[in-house]
Amino acid sequence: MNQKSTSIETVLGELNPPQREAACHGPSPLLIVAGAGTGKTTTLAHRVAWLIHEGTDPSRILLLTFTRRASAEMLRRVEAILRQLEGGRGGTAPGSTRVWGGTFHSIATRLLRRFGRMIELPSEFSILDRGDSEDLMASLRNELGLGETGRRFPKKGTCAAIYSRVVNTQTSLREVIEHAFPWCAEDLDGLGELFAAYVDRKEVQHCLDFDDLLVFWEALLDDPGAGPAVRKLFDCVLVDEYQDTNRLQSRLLKGLCPDGVGLTAVGDDAQSIYSFRAATIRNILDFPEEHPGTTVVPLEQNYRSTQPILEATNRVIAQASQRHTKTLWSDRTTGERPVLVNCTDEDEQSDFVVEEVLARREEGVALKDQAVLFRASHHSLALEVELAQRNVPFHKYGGLRFLETAHIKDLLAFLKLVDNPRDGVAATRMLLLLPGIGPVRAGRMVEALLEAGGQLSAWNDIKPPPPSTEIWPSLMTLLKRLAGDDRAEQNVSAELHQVRQFYTPLLESRYDHAAARLRDLEQLEQLATRYNDRSRFLAEITLDPPSSTQDFAGEPILDDDFLVLSTIHSAKGLEWDSVFVIHAADGNIPSDMATGDDEEIEEERRLLYVAMTRAKNRLFVCYPQRYYFRGRRRSDAHGFSQLSRFLTEDVLECCQRRTARPLESDEADDDSFTADVTAAEIRRRIKDLW
Repeated sequence: MNQKSTSIETVLGELNPPQREAACHGPSPLLIVAGAGTGKTTTLAHRVAWLIHEGTDPSRILLLTFTRRASAEMLRRVEAILRQLEGGRGGTAPGSTRVWGGTFHSIATRLLRRFGRMIELPSEFSILDRGDSEDLMASLRNELGLGETGRRFPKKGTCAAIYSRVVNTQTSLREVIEHAFPWCAEDLDGLGELFAAYVDRKEVQHCLDFDDLLVFWEALLDDPGAGPAVRKLFDCVLVDEYQDTNRLQSRLLKGLCPDGVGLTAVGDDAQSIYSFRAATIRNILDFPEEHPGTTVVPLEQNYRSTQPILEATNRVIAQASQRHTKTLWSDRTTGERPVLVNCTDEDEQSDFVVEEVLARREEGVALKDQAVLFRASHHSLALEVELAQRNVPFHKYGGLRFLETAHIKDLLAFLKLVDNPRDGVAATRMLLLLPGIGPVRAGRMVEALLEAGGQLSAWNDIKPPPPSTEIWPSLMTLLKRLAGDDRAEQNVSAELHQVRQFYTPLLESRYDHAAARLRDLEQLEQLATRYNDRSRFLAEITLDPPSSTQDFAGEPILDDDFLVLSTIHSAKGLEWDSVFVIHAADGNIPSDMATGDDEEIEEERRLLYVAMTRAKNRLFVCYPQRYYFRGRRRSDAHGFSQLSRFLTEDVLECCQRRTARPLESDEADDDSFTADVTAAEIRRRIKDLW
């Protein structure tokens, strides 16, 4: 056997048989159904490396993921595998950096910048994040007078959610409202008017929102001239987390690989939990029918959890009405069975969790290796109070995202405006920072800018209100400097530094906790040192922002260890030694807001499955039997709950059962104890009352 075959055999020998089958599959359509903890990333990385090793040009491979971090991690693994192979021959590894790796939205941006003019799309378009889209909706809602009809009209967040659902599901506005937003049924005409205006305004301002990126990419693929040019770029297309794709993304894959040749999809239908983002489980369930000739390879060997945990999780998901059949198993056959914990109420649940977390810590399991998972963010409030009282540090996931913080959006508005002077959302946000300028005046100034074709000189003759008289000349100097020809000599970090110097006094006068906010801005400036292209920086920070300001500002607490609190949605893809799933009662899991039809209930089942499969060694599922009604005043009014319908007797056969706090015996320990009064004497006294 030659050196080449020995090297590749050694590398492939690291995989189990189904993983190897998937990695070495030929050009026909491939669906890898990868159960939780079965080495999905390893398999996909080996497949990319195998394709390159077998002669596929890396620059003709497209790898689609749902986060930039996932793409970077995948390509790092590919590079390591290739170096291992080439090292056996004494050569250097081919550059896997030439692979087209990224999220659907980032790849769409890249292709639209390159080919957009073929469909008459200006290449200098700006990208609106979710907050920008909502702000533009709010502005148009006011212009159209939709909030002045004498009856309630949906707020900007709801309007943006409805619009996004219509676009991503590719269904009519009427259908979306009937199914997901029935309380907005009487606003159908007004919403249609608002959305038409929204589309027109984005065109005028040369802006695309997240949904537009996918819609325009699909249009690019459908175009007789542009479509073949885009398809000709790629020999192989691989997509990760396919269960999280929406209908539009499925159509994009069909447009890239019409006959399915070179297409690989990886996912787990049992972990499809993002329907609120318009993801549909039908994509992964129907993949073999959509792409005839598909080979389906299930990955069932789990490398995360013990077999006792898998026994319970297998039985939870086995109840699903439709699924790709697979049964997870592990070589780790021993271990503790999952524990169902009966708690009297929410407070006892919190007390139990803290006690167990601390007990695990004393056994050597760090706080960071333990997690408490819950269906909704507010489910952890009582626990957070108990943790604070017991001096247990924690970090909660599922909070405010980085780009949703006001000071970050303010700072980026300056760069967005000079990058695309037609960006009315950025211009409005920036102008409203100035003292004395309100929405009406800002609207007139933005209109003047648009009428001038985005020329900043349109503001040369503006007479600012008295409170902004001193600051206005400095603002115009800053904007013209950033937009000038000499800006090529400085990178994006230097531009942010100039903006930060101008913006700091405004921040200090508008917001509390100014020092912490300024540290965020300094960290953003440091991040930007890697960029010399302003448009690229703005696109990447918009499409894949850090999850929170804490990603930039350092650890959220000073302690070097902390317990993880997380919503189940935010926990997907992660794992911990010990996991506590709390509030496993009907009404919470499944949520009483998600039991409208069978599809919603099935997704709630998958949510519980995702939560339980995060555990490696210990799993506790807590069930409060009593919930107190929380009103303006605390009282003893309460209701009894029922155990989650997904924890059937079949599942519970795999679990230990225990109570959070065993009841102490009421019987006297000392049989010699005597009293001065007897029960008979007490009854006689009662009779004496009449």
